[in-house]
Amino acid sequence: MNKQTMLGKSVEFESCLRASQMIAATDVTVLIQGESGTGKELMAHRLHQQSSRAEQPFVTVNCAALPESLAESELFGHRKGAFTGASQEQQGRIQAADGGTLFLDEIGELPLNIQAKLLRFLESGECQAIGHTHAEKVNVRVIAATHRDLYKESQQGSFREDLFYRLNVVPLQLPALRERQSDIAHLLAQLTQQLSEQHQLPAPGYNKDAITLLKSYRWPGNIRELKNFCERMLILLPGQTISANNLPLEVRQQNQGTQQQSAIQLPDSGIVLEQVEADLIHQALDKAHGNQSKAARLLGVTRSALLYRMKKHAIN
Repeated sequence: MNKQTMLGKSVEFESCLRASQMIAATDVTVLIQGESGTGKELMAHRLHQQSSRAEQPFVTVNCAALPESLAESELFGHRKGAFTGASQEQQGRIQAADGGTLFLDEIGELPLNIQAKLLRFLESGECQAIGHTHAEKVNVRVIAATHRDLYKESQQGSFREDLFYRLNVVPLQLPALRERQSDIAHLLAQLTQQLSEQHQLPAPGYNKDAITLLKSYRWPGNIRELKNFCERMLILLPGQTISANNLPLEVRQQNQGTQQQSAIQLPDSGIVLEQVEADLIHQALDKAHGNQSKAARLLGVTRSALLYRMKKHAIN
């Protein structure tokens, strides 16, 4: 899958793509949220390519891989002799993205002292390299991504609250693959075909039982895990029809465990179903910080179904 391609036809995913198209037309700061493997970097590329900055640089910074001692220099640059080891002038990633887009992947990993400097840049548009006495104006659109709950971390003090709100101007939540079950067969076919061409091997097919198991698997690694699975099956069983017995042990065992044990246990005293439903809706809305689309995904229903249930229970 190249960086321009995002595959999927499910309602949840197409809704996300439509939102990204509207966001791309602006220069607003974006925070892409989603589990690992859901395609946050692909989405950042898509936003850049659909924007007016498409012909300008797209610079990626993996905040999780930045050593704390070098993070400021990597982002803002430094002048020669600014500190021990600074043997030459170095341009920072922010300056390198001038006119284009700066993608800050895993922004939650950025050290707190650098978060303060990033906030200043976002508010002023000015970037001051280490050792320089003046700041320079830089025209950069910032897209950040995280798999962490930055709102919760900002409340706990492990992420700057002011930076969270400055980044979270337009949040974009990518659904997990388990929330896109209707996309599994389509993704399986498309990824297998792409990998087949890449490896020059005949693509395997999947029988009905195998597809059923794959749809009910939770895919904790999301699209990344599915792509790795497709590649494994292609290499081990090229051109063959894959049945349920050919699937990896974790897929078969997960589904056996799901069939044997219910996710919710009914207490001996019984429950009032209406109260449970209302309580779960409140919990989902709290977890989603009031975002109805995200709350609907947490509950495994469409947004319209959630709105109907909210009206039924008089939940505002």
